[in-house]
Amino acid sequence: MKFQKYLLFLVITALAVLLAACSTDTKGNEIEDEKPKGQETPKTTNEDSTLEGSVVIDGSGTVYPLMARVAEEYMLTEQENVSVEVSRAGTSAGFKKFLIENGTDFNDASRNIKDEETAEADSLGIEVKELKVALDGLTFVINKDNDWANEMTPEQLISIFKADSGIEKWSDINSEWPDEAINPMGPNENHGTYEFFYENILNKEDLVSSVSLQQDYSTLVSLVSEDKNGIAFFGFGYYVNNKDKLNAVHVDFGSGPVEPSLDTISEDGDYANFTRPVFTYLNVNFAKEKPQVLDYAIYAVENFNKFSGESGFAPISDAEAKENLDFLNNLK
Repeated sequence: MKFQKYLLFLVITALAVLLAACSTDTKGNEIEDEKPKGQETPKTTNEDSTLEGSVVIDGSGTVYPLMARVAEEYMLTEQENVSVEVSRAGTSAGFKKFLIENGTDFNDASRNIKDEETAEADSLGIEVKELKVALDGLTFVINKDNDWANEMTPEQLISIFKADSGIEKWSDINSEWPDEAINPMGPNENHGTYEFFYENILNKEDLVSSVSLQQDYSTLVSLVSEDKNGIAFFGFGYYVNNKDKLNAVHVDFGSGPVEPSLDTISEDGDYANFTRPVFTYLNVNFAKEKPQVLDYAIYAVENFNKFSGESGFAPISDAEAKENLDFLNNLK
């Protein structure tokens, strides 16, 4: 008997709890009672998930593979309603699209912004933020059938591209090499890689008149792969993705030949003399006005190091990445 009374007590108690938790509206529909303060159900709506619009990026062809990879991942896994458009007009050409009214949101660059470009930004009232993206190794590539010039010094490489060096044939560098004309090539003036090479490697001395300068890196890959006497320079990423077509020159900086690689490309490593940082420049005004631009900037900075290796770049330090991220988070 006592047991039956106990069961009845449990049933009555359960019904009381259920009735206390619910009430009905004027139409007889069951509604939940208001929960005590501090116990509200957490909102499941993520404001970021509602982002829409576009993010427009142009600039460096060198940085393009990394930025395009990050953009692809962002659209697939983060914000499917945001369109991130990545183009590659070249660093200098990109700045012309960036530093205008209603210009691009980002400009990728394989060199630092110039004083005159900063002045132009100031005159337009555009706040620009430089974001260091990764490290690149300037790489000299030769034809697969070229079995004599696999190792050279920086001075020998520079002499091939320098106007007054007197170097025209391979035999001018080494008497044991073929007595055939060298065909030097590189990216044209629209590219930061050209400017880096001209300003930092050639020290602003004239290039040899026979140099073939191209807008598209894919064209340079094709030209060298088809020319036994061809030699070109560009970013490491374009070499590493075309190893089946090209060989990279190992550079002897004084302690033996160094192959450009993710292990040697570093600002204080074995390939330091030919290592350079690459950047993207953010229009801060747009980041403040357009939520999708700031959201993408934060995602990109958080993930550049993750995708740098597969795109042919060495990562920047965690401290540098954090500094960039702190700046962006403060714009929220």
